Amino acid sequence: MYTLGEIAEITGAELDGDPGQKIKRLSSLASARAGELSFLANKRYVRYLKSTRAYAVILSAKDRHHCPVQTLVCDDPYLAFARALRHMEPDSDFISGIHPSAVIDRQCEIDSSCYIGANSVIGSGSKIAGRAYVGPGCVIGRGVSVGEKTALIANVTLCDGVKIGRNGLLHPGVVIGADGFGIVNDHGEWLKIPQIGSVSIADDVEIGANTTVDRGALEDTVIENGVKLDNQVQIGHGVRVGAHTAIAGCVGIAGSAVIGRRCMIGGQSAVSGHIEIADDVIITGMSGVSNSIKEAGVYSSGIPVTTNAKWRKNIARFRNLDEIARRLFKLERRSGDENGPE
Repeated sequence: MYTLGEIAEITGAELDGDPGQKIKRLSSLASARAGELSFLANKRYVRYLKSTRAYAVILSAKDRHHCPVQTLVCDDPYLAFARALRHMEPDSDFISGIHPSAVIDRQCEIDSSCYIGANSVIGSGSKIAGRAYVGPGCVIGRGVSVGEKTALIANVTLCDGVKIGRNGLLHPGVVIGADGFGIVNDHGEWLKIPQIGSVSIADDVEIGANTTVDRGALEDTVIENGVKLDNQVQIGHGVRVGAHTAIAGCVGIAGSAVIGRRCMIGGQSAVSGHIEIADDVIITGMSGVSNSIKEAGVYSSGIPVTTNAKWRKNIARFRNLDEIARRLFKLERRSGDENGPE
C-alpha cells in the first residue's frame, strides 16, 4: 500500500490533496471505490470524472478543475498511471528449480537460479542464463541462448540457434525461428529455399501471444532493444525491427523489410518485403505499405468505416475514377485550347 505522497514522487505528478492518504489499488474511473486511485487520459471517459468514487485521480492540468476529488496533475496521465501500477503491483516471487517432467539435454548450460517448467524440452548446446523462466510446455531447440530474467510464459517454441536477450517476455504460443516463407517457382512447382539464418532478439523485448518471428534465409532476422510486438504479429524472414518500435496485433511484415526505430504500426497493417521505413514513423491501422517511407511522420491508407450504403456508392465511384480523370483531363485541355492565344 502506497500513500498519495509516495505516488506523486513515483510519477512526478503535482499532488493536490493529502500526501498521507493511503491507496489500496488502481482502478478505472467508472469502477473505482474508496481507497483506490484512478486516471483520466482519454477524453471519452471525462463523463465518469464527476461521479467517480476514487480517492484521487491522475489527470492533466486542463481537467483538474472538473475533478471532485484529490488530484495528481501531470503532462502525461497514462504514463504516470503506468509508473504507479508498476510499483503498486509488483511481480510475483520468483522460485527457481527444474520440474521432474522436463527433458533437458546433458550438454545444456542452465543457471541454478532458473526455473524450468513441466514438460519443457531443451536441446543440446542451449544456454539459459540466471533467473530465466521457462514455463510449462516450452520447446527450446539446439544452440539456443536465453538471457537473464527472460520469461517464456508457456508453450513457447525457440527453434535451433535462436538468441534471446535479457529481460524479455514471450507470451504463450510464441514461435521464434521457424522457417521463413522462402520458395521459388520451378516450372509450375514450388521449390523450397533452405532457411539457414536464425533470429536474434535483443534486450527488453516483449512478444505477444501466438506471434511468430521467422528465421532468416541467409542472415538473421533481427529484433532490436525494447521492441514491443502485440499478439498474432507475423515477422517474415530477414526483417529488421528497430529499437523501441511498437507493432499492434495482426500486423504482417514481409521478408527483408527494415523497420526504423521508435516506429508505431497500427493493427492489421501489412508491410511489403524489401522496403525500408524510416525512424519515428507512425502507420495507422489497416494500412498497406507497399513502398519505402523515407521521412518521419504519420501515414495512413485504410478506408474508415461508414454506412454500407455510402461505402457501396464510394466503391462504385472508385471503379470509375480512372475514366473520370481522363474525361476531366480532356475537358481541361479543350478549355485551355479555347481560351488560349489566337
